[in-house]
Amino acid sequence: MLLTSAAQTDIGLVRHENEDRLLCADDLRLYAVADGIGGLPGWAEAAQTAVTTLLREARASFNSKSGIDLRRAFLAANAEVIALAEEFAPETGLGSTLCALTIHSGGAWVANVGDSRCYLYRAGQIQLLTTDDTVENEVKIRRERGEDIAMEDHHRNALTRCIGQPMPLLVEIAKHPVKTGDMLLVCSDGISRSLPEAAIAAHFSPERTPAQILTALINESLANGGSDNATGVLVRIDSL
Repeated sequence: MLLTSAAQTDIGLVRHENEDRLLCADDLRLYAVADGIGGLPGWAEAAQTAVTTLLREARASFNSKSGIDLRRAFLAANAEVIALAEEFAPETGLGSTLCALTIHSGGAWVANVGDSRCYLYRAGQIQLLTTDDTVENEVKIRRERGEDIAMEDHHRNALTRCIGQPMPLLVEIAKHPVKTGDMLLVCSDGISRSLPEAAIAAHFSPERTPAQILTALINESLANGGSDNATGVLVRIDSL
């Protein structure tokens, strides 16, 4: 399998610090984005701890020839961020999103906690592969079950799960088949919330390199106000 990847991040036009972190490990075919939760102290450190732990755990399992265990890596990242919070922010805790993608054996395994996202672009169409862990989606699921539940609009985008939560962490992992020519984008909400899916898809083209596509996505997020850090990792499947 041959891949071409690129990774970029931008602080945006409003934030004073970039709290996003990314991982682009071609040797492991592992790609990830973490976004420290705004409003909490040390959110950049939480995001950095999440990706550092993910890489460490992935490398250990990869080297053991057993393959990358994303669930184990996410649980380890959760424990590390909890430990970090106990030392630096015991009263408030720390939190980060984490969305990771690993590609092997003709498939893409995607794991996600929070509202960073993974998209698949294929033959002119874009598909969201992850579900945001937000109050809005939680309410939608519960209403579909028949529950009569209300939601205050200002809580719509609040996270229901994150790396660093003390309660048992549920990690959503799904396998998706991939084809030659597919492109997979892992990004923070600085991209996904500032650009609708149609606008994201419009920047994808076989004639553009992954780096050129990421530059275009981040530039449009800046043109739309740049209200958050914008980070993306993009992988193209050149051959299987």
